Amino acid sequence: MASPKVAQALEQAGQSSQAADYQSILSNLQSFSSPDHIAADLIAFVDAVLAGNLGVVNTRTLITDLIAALRALENHDLWIEVGQHVVRTIPTSPLSSSLVEQSASLRELIATAHEANEDFLSAAKLLSEIPLDSSQRRIPDAEKAVIWIRIVRNYLEVDDTTSAETYLNKLKNVMHTVDDHELQLHFRLSAARIQDSNRQFLQAAKSYHHISLSTDIAEEERLHTLGMAIKCAVLAPAGPLRSRLLALLYKDERAAELVEEHGILEKMFLDRLLSTAEVDKFAQGLAPHQLAKTADGSTVLAKAVVEHNLLSASRLYSNIGFDELGLLLGLDGDKAEDTTAKMIEQGRLAGSIDQIDRMIWFEGGEASGEKGSGRAEVPVGKEMRRWDGNVQSLAEDVERLADALHVEFPDFVAAQIAV
Repeated sequence: MASPKVAQALEQAGQSSQAADYQSILSNLQSFSSPDHIAADLIAFVDAVLAGNLGVVNTRTLITDLIAALRALENHDLWIEVGQHVVRTIPTSPLSSSLVEQSASLRELIATAHEANEDFLSAAKLLSEIPLDSSQRRIPDAEKAVIWIRIVRNYLEVDDTTSAETYLNKLKNVMHTVDDHELQLHFRLSAARIQDSNRQFLQAAKSYHHISLSTDIAEEERLHTLGMAIKCAVLAPAGPLRSRLLALLYKDERAAELVEEHGILEKMFLDRLLSTAEVDKFAQGLAPHQLAKTADGSTVLAKAVVEHNLLSASRLYSNIGFDELGLLLGLDGDKAEDTTAKMIEQGRLAGSIDQIDRMIWFEGGEASGEKGSGRAEVPVGKEMRRWDGNVQSLAEDVERLADALHVEFPDFVAAQIAV
């Protein structure tokens, strides 16, 4: 219930039906009201304005001023209490179609309060109620993107990737028209987080790594994003595609600064077997969805490690029995055979299986990456890394030679060599 002073002032304003009287009440509200009654007083003010015969322009102006007054109070609980009442009341007013802009601003304000209180689901739902495709409001694509990105990020905070992806798909239709670098960065980061949550680890690692190269974010954030790229690369299915990605990340000079991630990245890049202790230590830095169990009861990390160790074993052995391989991988013989068969069938491992003698024969080299066994027709993986290393060494030698010539014979370099 409104305080006596405010109730009396509203009654007098209602008799005069002058917008200036309502404006005076709002301007002097803090002197009329106390902290205990300010929510009730603001609600009474809104009810009086919407019920009064003030006209479209005056009503719209007063509601806009009310929003500004609420924002100035910087009280999140007050924003929610008063804002929700106004949002519920406006649709019952004959002027509701003329207050679409004010309703949208109020929802943004309430959503900000919910975000401050870490009630991300309520914030997302409120923002999703803002009409962005209405014929009554022409909204630029950049403003739509701001709202949709907020919705996506709020849904991601509560791990609702399905709802987040719905709004990310809407963003894909407008982001090509948005020039704001910060919005573009948030869009790419949200897409990477959704790929990560959906266990599309190979794509997520590429997205995270691309973001980590952006100069629009702080160095600390770039390193954090690079760490996320390494984690996703480790969790990705073993095979030629992941091998190339591991090579890209390992060659990134910044990776050595990430102590927790660099150790396992180096071992995977060099095709070394991973121990249980190393895997357990790495698992401590993973998010809950990255430790979720798959359909066969194993975790995503455990499955990725088994596949990696199987690839590592293929570098060490020409052939190995089912039971011996199972002992190496921490599985029983039949499970080791099943895992090997799937990787060969998916083109992630080059080899064949002799089920009569219970033996696995490795063909050596990298798989093609396509369904069916056999080596790749082009150099990939370790062979490609050796080729890259030779090219890099040659380029470094040429650069050193050019620098030496520039020091000893600057005139000759200026005349003969394009810099």
